[in-house]
Amino acid sequence: MSTQEDGAGGLRLEGLTVARGGRPVVIDVSLEIPPAQVTALLGANGAGKSSMVLAVGGLLRTGGGRVLLGDRNLTHLRPEQVRAAGVAIVPEGRRLLPALTVEDNLRIATYSLGSAHAKEGIAYALELFPELEKRWSQTARLLSGGEQQMVVLAQALVSRPKIILVDELSLGLAPVVVKRLVPVLEAVAAGGVGVLLIEQFAHVALGLAQTAYVIEGGRISYHGSAQRLKDEPELLHSAYLLRENAS
Repeated sequence: MSTQEDGAGGLRLEGLTVARGGRPVVIDVSLEIPPAQVTALLGANGAGKSSMVLAVGGLLRTGGGRVLLGDRNLTHLRPEQVRAAGVAIVPEGRRLLPALTVEDNLRIATYSLGSAHAKEGIAYALELFPELEKRWSQTARLLSGGEQQMVVLAQALVSRPKIILVDELSLGLAPVVVKRLVPVLEAVAAGGVGVLLIEQFAHVALGLAQTAYVIEGGRISYHGSAQRLKDEPELLHSAYLLRENAS
């Protein structure tokens, strides 16, 4: 099933502003997440990346601007309405229900789907993460960090979203696990889904992305090709310190 069959197109933020604790943390941000490709969003801790994701997902109130999926305005919708429209978010921190099994965590994520679509979505997730079949009856708290991240990604993907926003894919994970997850995002994008990847390791994000944004102090300071940021890392230095090896 194509995730873009209704022609909804990509996700656009137009002048998005978000405040937390009475202080603006996302300021007049405009960006686009086209279908069928990976877009990277880079920036230092506290730059506003996670707040932006939560606002798109309906978990934080916006103070201005719009969130558009194609021609549909998602601004001010509740989280379940955003998800039903075709936008899934993977917040930082691997938020699972630890006492429930892998199966139950995935089935809960299909609560708004009909039985046929739920079955199809779970099959799709297991196609991407066949390792989870071996952990099907295991409680989430007993999984490794990498397995927990697979479950979180699978929860977002079972609804076959048009757009997925992934906040800190590799946080706390071993490099070998990150190398396992990267091809999944490539496959998801190749299937027509627009992916926004927020990632602490710039070389991981820029190796996947076609387009990149840099956010600094809540504002977009760079928008252009990911390749240019790879070739000219000094463009990132004011907002994001590259300490890892560019492998």
